[in-house]
Amino acid sequence: MPPDSSRPPDSAAAQQRFLSLFLRSEREVYRYVAALVPNPADVEDIVQQTALVLWEKFDTYDPALPFTPWACRFALNKSRQWVERHQRWKALLEGGLAEDLAHRREELRPELELRLRHLEHCLRRLPNEQRSLVEGYYYRRQEIDQLALESGRTVASAYKALQRIRQSLLLCMETSAHPEGGAS
Repeated sequence: MPPDSSRPPDSAAAQQRFLSLFLRSEREVYRYVAALVPNPADVEDIVQQTALVLWEKFDTYDPALPFTPWACRFALNKSRQWVERHQRWKALLEGGLAEDLAHRREELRPELELRLRHLEHCLRRLPNEQRSLVEGYYYRRQEIDQLALESGRTVASAYKALQRIRQSLLLCMETSAHPEGGAS
């Protein structure tokens, strides 16, 4: 029997049905992932990611078929993605990337600290409204639609304002770095 496409995926009945099926299968999905991924913390993450995908795709699930094998197919895909990422990082780290990055960062530390001081100086010079927008977006990680609403702007104008502020900060930082106007 094909899945009931008239049922909205976020209805309370669908949520109850999904939770009931997933909770009964969760241990099996966990064991399935644990056979592929050695670290229990990573297994937990993959099972959680799998649960999210299962919920997103729940309207495609055919209730005439067993849930656990269907769920395990998604878990296999998530596990494969994890293994691929892990192997890439492992190869990079074994190739000395971590040491190279740490060494390069240490070399650049004085320059980075100076640039950070210039940025802090320039941020303090921004008008309150602009500084609030920057702090909301970059420091508090607020969504742009929320910032737009709070500042009485459209989302497009909030993005445009951030773009202008970034340009202004860059110019200020360059001026702070070279106050005489000459480049070094």
